[in-house]
Amino acid sequence: MPTPEPAAPAVADPSAAGLDLSVLIPVYNEAGNVVPLHRELDETLAGGPLHYELIFVDDGSRDGTAAELAAIQRADPGHVRVAFLRRNCGQTAALSAALDLARGRTLIPMDGDRQNDPADIPRLLAKLDEGYDVVSGWRRRRHDTLITRKIPSRIANRLVARISGVPLHDFGCTMKAYRRRVLEGVRLYGEMHRFIPIFASWQGARVAELEVNHRPRTRGKTKYGLGRTFNVVLDLILIRFFQRYAQRPIHLFGRIGLWSIALSFASFGAMLYFKYVFPWPTGLPLQGKPFVETPLPLLTVMFFLGGVQSILLGVLAEMVMRTYYESQAKTTYLLDEVRQTLSTVPPVDDRAVPVPADGLIAGGGPGGRA
Repeated sequence: MPTPEPAAPAVADPSAAGLDLSVLIPVYNEAGNVVPLHRELDETLAGGPLHYELIFVDDGSRDGTAAELAAIQRADPGHVRVAFLRRNCGQTAALSAALDLARGRTLIPMDGDRQNDPADIPRLLAKLDEGYDVVSGWRRRRHDTLITRKIPSRIANRLVARISGVPLHDFGCTMKAYRRRVLEGVRLYGEMHRFIPIFASWQGARVAELEVNHRPRTRGKTKYGLGRTFNVVLDLILIRFFQRYAQRPIHLFGRIGLWSIALSFASFGAMLYFKYVFPWPTGLPLQGKPFVETPLPLLTVMFFLGGVQSILLGVLAEMVMRTYYESQAKTTYLLDEVRQTLSTVPPVDDRAVPVPADGLIAGGGPGGRA
């Protein structure tokens, strides 16, 4: 891989405080695509009223992508920032790096294969200005293969929408528009980037959907396949757990443990019945069953040990959860704002935080706004 020349510093400079828009573009082996993509973005955004930046993250490409990105940054240093990951970390990790570098008030991620159309960016921003916090793209007319891409995607999207309660048609579309406050403090793992609108909706964000143009790939090869659908199902199980039990894992593991112990007692009772009571009350001319002739003793032990382990796992999960929140001073609630009348505020000591003159206290928890 060609060694790229040093690009613009990754450290946010103070003059960028007025940036309106950050476009986030993770790329992997997209030589031949990044140059025309930059040209299209420049044609769409340059000369407009927005102050913007384009953040390309090279996810360990092995073709000429790194050299092309370095050339783009040299040619357009006022708008382009490029980050080079040391190895291929995956799309979600590359997007997370772009989020850490972003400085705009509005964030729009998009794919680097040119299948997302930069001409949709103004439409996404206009929809966002209608009062939404997240606008998700919908590739209604997809230019992908039917068997390996379209059908699995439709099944997965319907399943995700039904389980999450967020009625979107296309969670996999990278092109979305976010207000910065929705993504502040967000950490992405695995392939969770497609579920950001779900997390945002659960935190009270207003989510909308907008049909976007999807173009056929003209260069390079797709990085996605049928196997990705199974990853979506596993991620869905994880986000369902986060939604219902992230703050009370003992309720899940404890319930499983109690049911397992109950089954162990039922197996124990059946074991005693077949040993000492059977064939009563059937009246059949049969003999009772010794313990060793049935699997019930093994089931009794298995269910009992499994139940105890599940309860202990729930206790450990509770300890991890409380350590997570308390070590980072996180709250278990999402405070929007507090309104109060100054005349009713009780006296406070010198250690208290002074109340602003307008009587409005900004939320200090996740999702709080100034």
